[in-house]
Amino acid sequence: MPPTLGIAAFDAASPLAPWRFERRDVGPRDVQLQILYCGICHSDLHTVRGEWGPCAYPQVPGHEIVGRVTAVGGDVSRWKVGDLVGVGCMVDSCRHCVPCKDGVEQYCENRMTGTYGGVEKETGRPTQGGYSTAIVVNEDFVLRIPDNLELAAVAPLLCAGITTWSPLRQWKVGPGSRVGVVGIGGLGHMAVKLANALGAHVVVLTTSPGKAEDARRLGAHEVVVSRDKDAMKALRNSLHLIIDTVGTPHDLEAEMQLLTLDGTLVLLGGSPEPHPAPGAFTFIMKRRRLAGSLIGGIAETQEMLDFCGQHGITADIELIAAAAVNTAYERMLKSDVKYRFVIDLATLGEPTS
Repeated sequence: MPPTLGIAAFDAASPLAPWRFERRDVGPRDVQLQILYCGICHSDLHTVRGEWGPCAYPQVPGHEIVGRVTAVGGDVSRWKVGDLVGVGCMVDSCRHCVPCKDGVEQYCENRMTGTYGGVEKETGRPTQGGYSTAIVVNEDFVLRIPDNLELAAVAPLLCAGITTWSPLRQWKVGPGSRVGVVGIGGLGHMAVKLANALGAHVVVLTTSPGKAEDARRLGAHEVVVSRDKDAMKALRNSLHLIIDTVGTPHDLEAEMQLLTLDGTLVLLGGSPEPHPAPGAFTFIMKRRRLAGSLIGGIAETQEMLDFCGQHGITADIELIAAAAVNTAYERMLKSDVKYRFVIDLATLGEPTS
């Protein structure tokens, strides 16, 4: 079994630290990667701190993985040694339920296998993520990386990119669409870029007036400070779709009022506490919808990567050494990053801080 060095959480409170463990052997349909870069998602922090339920320790987080193929199983036909590929939030699913057959494996009725925090079918061991030097993944859950994009900045597309792309595609965003984006962080900045590239008119809703200039740089056509009651009133009944990326409880009623007839508010942020619920007549009088969305299927993720390759879209990142992971977590809690930390795994082996 391939020996691997990772950065792991050993409990919910201690800093992450180096950990040596073994990946499974490369099976007939497996692909082994040398991991080059891995993004840091806020879900990583929630998971290892036990905020989203029990966590099996030691736990190596990371599901925004870019790497190079170093070995393939005998039955693998799609990939070869040397290919640059990606791995996102899932590494397997049941393959036979209706969602899996429909290509939306993230909604697997028997639960998708997470890149970390899941259980390998092959070994029965907990899956370990991308804050590590290598990973072994079934070929069907490996993604092709466009060769014109900066590799480190591609990594967050495997989570933040697909999480925002999927609702944009589901609700058929294109020229003539008016899309609101709530929150400009790891998810929000990708929603702005992608909606703009799809031809939509993009309106950013933020509580921070200081983010207006950056929002426009990312592709927003308008920026509205959500605490400005007059500005919010002027925006009422004007947005076809709102992508809400905020992961803490907040007032959804004010956002719902911005939607047109048949408009939809889509929640992407995983709030551990419930939001105050909008009133019934907010839905009834305009046939509005409140929805949620979870990452995307493998085919849809490849579609998103190809689109990003065609349009030269990547995430705005801060590349860090492996030793800075704990500092990055502290800064992430303060929203002190524009807009995604990415670990350079070539630096792994140094003490973490």
